[in-house]
Amino acid sequence: MSCPRNIEDSVHTDLKDKMTYSQFLRLDKLLDCQEIHSDPAHHDEMLFIIQHQTSELWLKLVIHEMTEALEYIKSDRLAPAFKILSRVKHIQAQLLHQWDVLATLTPSEYTQFRYALGTGSGFQSIQYRVVEFLMGNKDAKMIPVHKHDQQAVDLLTKTLNMPSIYDEYLRLLARKGMDIPTEVLERDITTPHESNPGVLQVFKEIYTHPKEYWEAYEMAEKLVDIEEQFSHWRFRHMKVVERVIGYKLGTGGSSGVPFLRKMIDHRFFPELWEVRTHL
Repeated sequence: MSCPRNIEDSVHTDLKDKMTYSQFLRLDKLLDCQEIHSDPAHHDEMLFIIQHQTSELWLKLVIHEMTEALEYIKSDRLAPAFKILSRVKHIQAQLLHQWDVLATLTPSEYTQFRYALGTGSGFQSIQYRVVEFLMGNKDAKMIPVHKHDQQAVDLLTKTLNMPSIYDEYLRLLARKGMDIPTEVLERDITTPHESNPGVLQVFKEIYTHPKEYWEAYEMAEKLVDIEEQFSHWRFRHMKVVERVIGYKLGTGGSSGVPFLRKMIDHRFFPELWEVRTHL
């Protein structure tokens, strides 16, 4: 037998002219953004929309956190960056597990509303591209895709021209007296970092003597954490796409699964992986 639930006397029940839960979160706007485009409306389009909208919210938080972590690294304060990067790893876990929900969408269901996307594709996600740039996978060719949106072009151009989190970490190591090669410190930061024997040697020293270089060692492992999570996310993305559409072309015009497969093995921080073989 259920018991009646009484509202405690201290609970605010007169909310007129008060800040409420809905107002604080702007739920009036947030919950009005799930516009169905299929006609007739298909039940499963709501799942597809919310999956991708929540992904964009998590990406917004990743950018917010990584931008703060960059500032700490630039000011030689690694300790507070550790907590932030740990949080990023857990945010990435949320992004990863969201694919489990979308994987319940069957091919028969998706084909009934896929046409409504037109040329829309996750490839066009501005925030995803910002995260990639912040982590160092820079590619100026990605920017003209957004030439219809000057605000997006400005944001991506700004991120392209700023040091990635790995660039800033290597600069910090140089400031701490580690022998980071000059050509790495002065390289063109609008391109991806490529493995350098001198940098590899620095990390071999750090990993051989972790107690002596504890903060540098811990930072390296935090970066490995977020790259590993990124790889898991990319792999799960590819498998869900394969499960739902097989080897059809993507709505944005890409080859679909083969296009996604190419990116799974990309290394943002190559020496942090290579050093394990040399220890």
